[in-house]
Amino acid sequence: MSSTPSPAVLVVVGAGPRATGLLERIAANAPELWEESGQLRIHLVDPHPPGPGRVWRHQQSALLRMNSMAEDVTMFTDESSTIDGPVRPGPSLAEWAAQFSGRSPRHAPYTEPADPEVLAELRTLAGTDFPTRRAQSAYLDWVFRRTLAQLPPTVTVEWHPTTATAVTGPPDGPQQVHLAGGATPLTADLVVLAQGHLGSTPAAEYRDHAAFARRHGRFHLTPEFSADADLSALRPGEHVILRGFGLAFIDLMTLLTEGRGGTYRTEPDGTLTYLPSGHEPVLHVGSRRGVPYHSKTRYRLQGPRPPLPRHFGPEAVDALLAEGRPLDLRRDVWPLMAKEIGFGHYHELFHAHPERTTLPWPDFIAAYDRLSWYDDELAALVATAVPDPADRLDFEALDHPLDGLAFPTSDAFQDHLRHHIAQDVTRRENPEFSADLGAFLALLSVYGQLPRLVASGRLTARSVADDLDGWWHGFFSFLASGPPGFRLRQLLALSRAGIVHFLGARIRIAADETSGTFTAISPTVSGHTTHATALIEAYLPGPSLARTEDPLLRGLYREGALAEEVVAAFARPRTNAPAFRQNDAVARALLRALSATEAKTSTSPVDGRPLTV
Repeated sequence: MSSTPSPAVLVVVGAGPRATGLLERIAANAPELWEESGQLRIHLVDPHPPGPGRVWRHQQSALLRMNSMAEDVTMFTDESSTIDGPVRPGPSLAEWAAQFSGRSPRHAPYTEPADPEVLAELRTLAGTDFPTRRAQSAYLDWVFRRTLAQLPPTVTVEWHPTTATAVTGPPDGPQQVHLAGGATPLTADLVVLAQGHLGSTPAAEYRDHAAFARRHGRFHLTPEFSADADLSALRPGEHVILRGFGLAFIDLMTLLTEGRGGTYRTEPDGTLTYLPSGHEPVLHVGSRRGVPYHSKTRYRLQGPRPPLPRHFGPEAVDALLAEGRPLDLRRDVWPLMAKEIGFGHYHELFHAHPERTTLPWPDFIAAYDRLSWYDDELAALVATAVPDPADRLDFEALDHPLDGLAFPTSDAFQDHLRHHIAQDVTRRENPEFSADLGAFLALLSVYGQLPRLVASGRLTARSVADDLDGWWHGFFSFLASGPPGFRLRQLLALSRAGIVHFLGARIRIAADETSGTFTAISPTVSGHTTHATALIEAYLPGPSLARTEDPLLRGLYREGALAEEVVAAFARPRTNAPAFRQNDAVARALLRALSATEAKTSTSPVDGRPLTV
């Protein structure tokens, strides 16, 4: 007599956007790869709510916003997605929000957010608005509930609001997922680790400053998620050095100004004036570049969409891998990446603003295609075809805007950087410079090709650590992941009000035992030293399995069972986002493996080792 097959069991550790995207792909692929009679139990383990997860949970300040426009955020595949599974389109955040004002049909399952402030925001949200993180939280909650409704009736999902602490079991058999608080472990045929961006314990470089702060009764904050940071110890008027000028700084700036009761007044000329509450500290900010991330563009393409990829796509990656040798990102890969970004930039310039070019596009692109990025002929071609330097793509000038500049006084530098920021905001909101958006789209295309190159193992370890995780990630974020323009206008107002002071590039932080203060110097303003009683490392904790706060990942890493992984960002519609490709491939592999497992008895061996996504 044959035994009754046991249900297949999948445990997914993490229930945020990455896990939700994986579930959506499981639901989409189930009709093809899952037997209708088969039973599959999926357990989600996460102390934070499924859908939003930790980073996008509703319980955070209503002042914090996304750095993407509502029309640029989606959790659904579309016609651009190159996946083996079915494409199942769905609404972007903007399209989903439109239902609450009657501008679009309702999307099932329809429920209004419980928070009246979020509902009010969604009813007025335009596609080019930058939503609050609470609005994104509501969208992710809906995506999760929609995904559950689309799963076959034989597939059930259970959420465990706790932390997974360990995974044990033989490499070729069922796994035990241990839970915090002594709860009964979950027995799984397969385990997927989808925790997303996690916190980490401070690196050694921060420990000396932390010890200094303890000795002198000062404030020191290591890299932290802004929504989780406890800033209550910072006193009104206290001088604070912030190292980092990216999105984490923008969040902290907001929490320490508007979050403490300050407001902005719009003047007749459109500029902002900050009206302090009197509870703000004084912020001194600097970084390696010494300038804030570039403002997000507020316009759409003015010409046709560039046909990407062209110079750095699957065929280019194939050619690199076929060389059969270790690869260096800067030497072997960056010239192709740069040429791709340049193609996106000049495609938009020539098609949308031909009056600012001197050659027909067919003539320009024919020459551009045959020349390498570092060829002097290419530089000459661009100089001839694009007369105005402001229309040319200059990576060095973009990456090092303060190089070669020095200022006699701090006040002179404040004036310079305010002018720099104002120019950047103006350019990013003026469609006359839409070539910047063409470059941005090419940046996204380049980003989407890199995971395959990394997975091949051909990039040298040094190049991965220094060039990919270091320089490239920072450069990409600087150009493509900056704040909305209104945040930089607020920064200008805070600078004029004396709440924010700019330190310069390549800042060096030290601790002065005599005065008991932190100090900051920069070659941008030679001879100027800033003293402060508080130091904030104003950037997110870097992903590190060696120092992760997650007990499960830390244990697996120490056992040698995990290596570092690349984390994908939110998908932008019609960009063939890598997250969709990865989620689809993992979902199809899981369904095939679990189908084989479900057909056997529960004692049959199966390779249940954890899989990271």
